[in-house]
Amino acid sequence: MAELRWNPLLRDWTMVAAHRQHRPDMPKDYCPFCPNSGKVPKDYEVYKYDNDFPVLSLNPPKPDEVGNDFYKVREAYGKCEVILYSPLHDASLCELSIEHIVKLVDLWVNRYEELSKDEKIKYVLIFENRGKEVGVTMPHPHGQIYGYSFMPLKIKTELDSSKDYYENSGECLMCRINKEELEFKERIIIQNDDFIAYLPFFTDYPYGVFISTRKHIPNMLSFSEENKLNFARILKDVTGSFDLLFNKKFPYMMVIHQAPVNSYEYSNCEDYYHFHVEFYPPLRGANSIKYNASSETGAWAAANPRCIEETADELKLAYKRFKNTKE
Repeated sequence: MAELRWNPLLRDWTMVAAHRQHRPDMPKDYCPFCPNSGKVPKDYEVYKYDNDFPVLSLNPPKPDEVGNDFYKVREAYGKCEVILYSPLHDASLCELSIEHIVKLVDLWVNRYEELSKDEKIKYVLIFENRGKEVGVTMPHPHGQIYGYSFMPLKIKTELDSSKDYYENSGECLMCRINKEELEFKERIIIQNDDFIAYLPFFTDYPYGVFISTRKHIPNMLSFSEENKLNFARILKDVTGSFDLLFNKKFPYMMVIHQAPVNSYEYSNCEDYYHFHVEFYPPLRGANSIKYNASSETGAWAAANPRCIEETADELKLAYKRFKNTKE
């Protein structure tokens, strides 16, 4: 059973996918994402793999007959893909070469473009879950892509805020955030010619890094070859710094935010929505988890248990160590 159910309190859709309960844990002696598994090519560098347990599909089942005019239901239309980063089972994003990561970026660009051709798809979300702390059952290096047939609430909120700010000021909201961070300097972690990585003034995660394009770019389709190269560099630098922060593989959720597709409501979003990456790492210390408990979950009242400027300093020191390992 897979369907969308309308939440009238939040005016948002809940994806219900009972079949995902039966997803297997990773067997100790087998990985479907490794070459020679029979599931993937024997020789690949990066690879798109259709999710075996999708919450959204191009041929969704008919919803259960439990809805009505108030409790609306819809088919769970969309696409769920797995993006394999490497054929090496124990590799990490930061351990891949810059040239290899560029191939990953090219695959992300290709999938964003292909999924956007389906007019039913309204948003393409590229993301990675890393570590058992965020529920990962397959340790082979990979991310995912969801093509939604509706606008997810958090993305809609960001879009509406960006649109309102642009209409009132004539300025892109993310461009203004970048400007504030560059002027303050203390929360900037890493910079290169095309991207900046920082802990934003308002982050609710102790190590919740943002990566943003310096120039106003709405999506990866607008990336030049030099943009792709510098994006690969800063992804490697940020994730490598994470791993050296506590000298262990650092868990995180990484989500790429870019312009929606096939959306009449946000038809001019390229004017005001700015490409960026948001990290949500669950750690607040080497062995301490930042849980989203009652206030954060029940009221969406974000709370950061650490001083952002202090954790920014910790990340800057970790980056210096990572930089030294590359030299």
